[in-house]
Amino acid sequence: MPGTRRWSNVASSSHLAFVALGANLDDPLAQVRAAGDALADVPESRLLYLSSLYRTAPVGIRGQPDFINAVAALTTELAPLRLLDALFSVERRFGRRREFHQAPRTLDLDLLLYDQLIVDSPRLSLPHPRMHLRAFVIAPLLEIAPHCHIPGRGSAAAWLPAVSMQRIERVPTQ
Repeated sequence: MPGTRRWSNVASSSHLAFVALGANLDDPLAQVRAAGDALADVPESRLLYLSSLYRTAPVGIRGQPDFINAVAALTTELAPLRLLDALFSVERRFGRRREFHQAPRTLDLDLLLYDQLIVDSPRLSLPHPRMHLRAFVIAPLLEIAPHCHIPGRGSAAAWLPAVSMQRIERVPTQ
């Protein structure tokens, strides 16, 4: 992964985006690692950081396998909807099917934040509307961006108590 970099040093023509990665089918550890590599190939973008991997319990539908999750930071010159389309393209390459809400998946990529932009449209909501309520987002996000601010919600770190009862464990590096 690229080395340490201050957010303020990001080129002014680029935008800072955070993306959540998750999988619980077809060797999820390998899926999320490979998805991190795939994010490095998103057009007009540069992967800055990929957090550690975390094992978490599924949210919503019970009886499915645990998830492996991470958060990536990237700079991009893509507009938010073009970046979202690029993320969906990566999901499709990994065999993602959207059978029903909260279904098990080979890969899920969620655009969490794009600069400090607030968007509420049929295709995209920024910041991601439930990110502050998910340990599998907050923990890896704070690992790579400890001073992250969620527009309309405040400091990401302030949401740690709200997610403290959710099961999450860092996956040991191999």
